[in-house]
Parts: sequence; structure tokens; C-alpha cells
Amino acid sequence: MYAALLAAQASAALPASLPYVSLSRVFAETYQCSEHFEGELTELGDALGTDCLVTGGLRDGKLTTPGFNGLYRNDGSRNEDWYSWRAVVRAGVAGTVVAVHSNTRINVPGTMNPGRAASVILKRAEDDTMVVYAHLQDIVVKAGEDVVAGQPIGLVGNNGYSRNPHVHVGAWRGQTPLQIRWNLRREVAE
Repeated sequence: MYAALLAAQASAALPASLPYVSLSRVFAETYQCSEHFEGELTELGDALGTDCLVTGGLRDGKLTTPGFNGLYRNDGSRNEDWYSWRAVVRAGVAGTVVAVHSNTRINVPGTMNPGRAASVILKRAEDDTMVVYAHLQDIVVKAGEDVVAGQPIGLVGNNGYSRNPHVHVGAWRGQTPLQIRWNLRREVAE
């Protein structure tokens, strides 16, 4: 069965490249992201999106973990254990806030509650690319407001279909989902 799957994958035509968007850093802290592969999720904003989490290491100039970077302290059973919890989420593009959705329900790590996550959708000024940031709390921007890349837009929460504190970032142009690439040379606004 595994051999048949490999053969099917090998014979499938791969596109030369996926359309992508380059965004500036979502966190000032050290972080990592896990991408949603093509077809895993199909809704615009989810398709080809990525989930980003702050890792232990340095935070506010202080060492948070010895040795390897981790995602949480203790056993991760409390939101406060996660390094991402309440981390400042920053806009990856300059543009306009087109929508803000609030969800004040807080999930316990390891469980998901149905319902739409708290989110902010930005429209990039130069080409109408849409970028969504989901699973937020304490959102500090409003619809119609202009933002610059690196500007704080809210804090990491744990709501909607989320098992742990993180931020989901998705992007699209028209009806085409975009793969996210991080421009790590861009500085974040202070």
C-alpha cells in the first residue's frame, strides 16, 4: 500500500511553484511555524496557512529555557505554560484592517471549542492581498484603520478551533490561497 502511495505521488504533476506572499515577522520573539499543506484545509485564509508559536529561549532579553527551545513550560496543561500565550502579534504587511472578529471564549490546552476564532483581516495596500491572523485576544486595531508592517494588532489567545495558544496566519489574493514566506530581514516596529 505504501509503495502504491509513493508511486501515485511520483506520477502526480507538481506545479513549478505555489503563489506566495512575503510577510514580515509575526513576533519579535524567537518563533517557529508549521505550514498547512495544500489540500489539508480548503477555506481561504486556512488553505496554505501556517500556525506560529513563540519558542522558549530569549524573551525580553532573558533566558526562558535552558538547552533546546521548547513551546511550553511545565506540562503545557495551562495556557500560561505556553510561551506564545499573550505574546504580541504584529502585522506582516502595511495596509488596512478590513475585519475584526471577537471571540472571548478561552480554550483549555488540548481541547477545541467550536466557533470562529477571534481574528483580524488586513488588506495589503499595494495589491489587495488579504492576510488573516486568528486565535487572537485583546485586539488593538479596528476595521478601517491603517496599519504598518510590524505594528501590534493583538495578543495570542486560544479560541475557536485551537488546541493551544498560537496564531494562525493565512493569505489569499482573489480566490487564490498564497503560501506564506517570512521576510526575516524586516525589522519589527517598536
